[in-house]
Amino acid sequence: MDQRQRRRAAGTAVAALAAALLCLALATWQPFRMAEMRVFDIFATLAPPSMSELAAKDDSVVIVAIDEPSFAEIGLRWPWPRDLHAQLIRALRRAGVKAIALDLILADPSTAEADGALAKALGPDVVLAADESLIETPHMSQLIRTEPLPEFVAAGARAGLASVVLDPDNVLRGMPAAADGFSLETVKAAGLSSIQEAPTGEFRRRLLIRPMGPARTYPTISYYQALAPETFLPPDFLKNKIVFVGRSLQMAVPAETGGADSFATAFTSATGLLVPGVEVQATIMDNLRYGLSIVEAGLPVTGLLIAIAALVAALIAWRPADLWTLGLGLGLVVCLVAISAVAFFFLQTFVSPLAPSLAVAAVIAPLAARDITQERAMRRDVTRAFGHYLAPALVERLARDPSGLKLGGERRELTILFSDIRNFTTLAESMKDEPERLTQLINRLLTPLSQAVLDRGGTIDKFIGDCIMAFWNAPLDDPDHAKRAVEAGLAMLGAVSSLNEELRQEFGGDAPRLAVGVGINTGICVVGNMGSATRFDYSVLGDAVNYASRLEGASKECGVPLLLGEATAAKITDRLAPLLVARVSVKGRSGVAPVYTVLSTETMADEKRQAFDAAVEEILAGCAPDKDAFNDDPELAGLLSTIARREERKRGLLRPFTPEGVEA
Repeated sequence: MDQRQRRRAAGTAVAALAAALLCLALATWQPFRMAEMRVFDIFATLAPPSMSELAAKDDSVVIVAIDEPSFAEIGLRWPWPRDLHAQLIRALRRAGVKAIALDLILADPSTAEADGALAKALGPDVVLAADESLIETPHMSQLIRTEPLPEFVAAGARAGLASVVLDPDNVLRGMPAAADGFSLETVKAAGLSSIQEAPTGEFRRRLLIRPMGPARTYPTISYYQALAPETFLPPDFLKNKIVFVGRSLQMAVPAETGGADSFATAFTSATGLLVPGVEVQATIMDNLRYGLSIVEAGLPVTGLLIAIAALVAALIAWRPADLWTLGLGLGLVVCLVAISAVAFFFLQTFVSPLAPSLAVAAVIAPLAARDITQERAMRRDVTRAFGHYLAPALVERLARDPSGLKLGGERRELTILFSDIRNFTTLAESMKDEPERLTQLINRLLTPLSQAVLDRGGTIDKFIGDCIMAFWNAPLDDPDHAKRAVEAGLAMLGAVSSLNEELRQEFGGDAPRLAVGVGINTGICVVGNMGSATRFDYSVLGDAVNYASRLEGASKECGVPLLLGEATAAKITDRLAPLLVARVSVKGRSGVAPVYTVLSTETMADEKRQAFDAAVEEILAGCAPDKDAFNDDPELAGLLSTIARREERKRGLLRPFTPEGVEA
């Protein structure tokens, strides 16, 4: 592991540890815990227990609602006389109910006659509600318990604490922990038993209520109907039922309005409605007798899941960030949610996925931001370093994948171009007292020459003094590499002509006259990053490169500014018009080979091009040229004349060429 990898490993470990500690601290913060409870609400409402399946297992619950129709039918103001409740109890017993739970606080005496009537109707199958309230003053806190009248308890009725504790967000989720809870006493009154106890140990926090559904989920009848079940209800409708009696508005209470003895539950966020307290008590009883309650995992379990999530996230973030990192991170979060859901629905344990998921984000996000920042900086560096030397496509490729900047190469067919300024030594000597002006002049020339290469998808390999070396078909594939190289060579010649005109307008007769020679060749080369482990260039090696350089030098002797190798000419025959100009022997190669030139980017009829090549072959064989040939094409006629004079000069019949390529 090198130093860079060690630094990355240390940064990843620090990020994972910091994220785990932060999320562990958040898991103990009350507002964050309430956010976790919202996740519990979502799970609880996704698939509530089936009421029909539970009813098939055991005696089901019926709610006797003190509702608006009952007030209308009975015609009495609240509170109703207690002898009316006695009448209800007797009617329910006649209907065959198993237990009666009166979710009413009967702590204060009414009339002796009414209280006595109710006491006579009570028995061990009836549960009365007790209440507990906390009174806080600046000097003390006092817990006050309100019990039913002693004569009611003495008559055999059970007393159960109906108080519930809301979460800080005023939502009811926790199971009552009292040993004599109202719902628990109802279970006993029905002759049943509770199969779920309050959690113990540090790995568990509390029992959470598994809601059966929104308001009016339980079968509900009105109080006045229960007073005369034989009149208003089907036969045996109440037989063996456990009946809860309490206030329950026929139209459920909106959460924003609130109401007496109504509570927000997990379903309230979905429906916007509160659930009557009497239905809450029935839900608590079913949670107890069917073992439906959910155990909330304690801090050790949550901390373990946070640590595992942070560790896995660190392994994901170990590699440089990309779309895979984001995908794997999202996948890990989905896995955490799936684990939490499996624990909820199959193990009846709530392990919140919120803190572990936040740990994943807290690990991956800063490390990804670091990688993105470093990658952008590296892209800027690559673009800044290579933008002036490489083709834009190569710069973009290296910016996307800087790993390409490593030693090595590959074999592929390339077209190589060399361009050199003619008579540069003489020009430099004439401006030896003005080096700044010489530099400016060379830059003015090399700029359009370089642009001619880049505009046609070429890669500038290097500047060798006043010489430019460029190539095509690497690093990106270019099927027309030979054609593009030739077009770049012609563009260079055009750029020199334009610059000479500019110089003439600026300096008049004293303006230097510039000329370039261009050599182009195609062949198999090795292309890649060449150099040492600490300093290298993207370059090309091979015999085809050397031959292209020799062609550039031979262009002066051949009397043309642009000279092509045979392989290049063969690749552009059907798109440009390569014309034979000589057969040359270059240093380092045995024998002679034909060389060609191109006058423009326009195509030429094959018959005309072949006729020109045949005329050149005759000149090379020592025959005199046909002076009237190609009179209809001044360019071809001029080129043929140049070739003829060159061959005559070789035989000593004419004066030699000047370095600029014209007769002395």
